[in-house]
Amino acid sequence: MASLRVLDHPVVQHHLSLLRDERTGRDAFRLHVERVAALLAFEVTRDLPTREISVRTPLTETTGRQLQLRLGLVPILRAGLGMVRPVLDLIPGAEVWHLGMYRDEATAQPVEYYSKLSTASPVDRAIVLDPMLATGGSVTAALAELARWGVKETSLMSIIASQAGVERVQSEFPDVDIVVGAVDPELNEQKFIVPGLGDAGDRMFNA
Repeated sequence: MASLRVLDHPVVQHHLSLLRDERTGRDAFRLHVERVAALLAFEVTRDLPTREISVRTPLTETTGRQLQLRLGLVPILRAGLGMVRPVLDLIPGAEVWHLGMYRDEATAQPVEYYSKLSTASPVDRAIVLDPMLATGGSVTAALAELARWGVKETSLMSIIASQAGVERVQSEFPDVDIVVGAVDPELNEQKFIVPGLGDAGDRMFNA
């Protein structure tokens, strides 16, 4: 079954509380998203493979480690865009590929409107970036797209997930590693995470 890691870290929980607060404005909301994403990225990249290299310090020759795979970041537009920069700050060499999904409000089903994946060979590992794992519809659609592209290893990074969303990903994609800041217990009738933080895309870009 897909592993689930909830990053129960004091700094993560501090920023999550500010993200949940309806009084947090757009600019501050973006900053808190980036700060949580940076901490989640540290966890989701914990097992990336490295190779040994030779390094010359000012004093002597020594050995170091260097990442040895092609890593792809796949933000689900548009809210996932807010999580890209902090990961690139950590791993500037990561590739970025975009998938656009929106939720049909009548059916709560994902609708794909944009897909920009390479026509060449797939990355070695992909990290799907989506602040909110609600029903799991958009994320599972993205994971299916990455599987068709040929990606062998995939992780999911979300700020808040619903229990139902986690269970759906675990059921449909049992090999995907899930790293989140919190798991909330339920979805309301409109399929929003409760207590959640509202619509992450709207709060980042339209408030």
